[in-house]
Amino acid sequence: MRRVQGDSGGGRSARIVGWSALVLALGAGLLGTPFVLRAIAPDGVDWSELSDVSQTYSAVSVLISAAALAGVVASLVYQARQTQTAQEEASRSTHRELVVLSLTDPVLQSCWEPPKEPVTPDEWRRLAFTNMIVTWWENSFRLGHLTEEQLRLMLMEHFRGAPARAHWAQAREGWLQHADAGGSRRARRFPRLADQCYLAAVEAGAAVHPEDYFRTERA
Repeated sequence: MRRVQGDSGGGRSARIVGWSALVLALGAGLLGTPFVLRAIAPDGVDWSELSDVSQTYSAVSVLISAAALAGVVASLVYQARQTQTAQEEASRSTHRELVVLSLTDPVLQSCWEPPKEPVTPDEWRRLAFTNMIVTWWENSFRLGHLTEEQLRLMLMEHFRGAPARAHWAQAREGWLQHADAGGSRRARRFPRLADQCYLAAVEAGAAVHPEDYFRTERA
């Protein structure tokens, strides 16, 4: 599964915070300019004129402060999204490790929820590994790394295979229910798009079985 690029995201956030701090400092300097002028101005200065100048500075500083505030808000929103993405990736990484451990230890396979229909141990391993592939695509689609058209093309090819169809026949109900329970718009869209591609592949013809994937001898 694609790793979250935390370093580049942190650098981008640091730049946003840096620019926001610079703008705030400039705004504070503009606000303080009239007071500095008052302190250093010689006697006899026309303070009415300076007052007009001060009001001009104040109007400009309000705009700059507003821009700085918008930058700070954007930085906080970006950091929150990066944190959420990192947490989700950590959760998915833990799930992958548990599945991989189950693939190598048959005793642990029955610790997961039972399949909708009884399967052989080899079929269970295929289902579990296929689910990891589909989860990888779902994560990539949800994060915007795959367009809907790219995902559709991948799923149509995916569902040409019998293992892929067997997996979705077992898992589709759970995917659809999980999507309805919450998540982002793209997360809700993924299982429905997958189901459309699955039904289209079934209608298109028979699946390719695992024993037909490879040749045993050179042609």
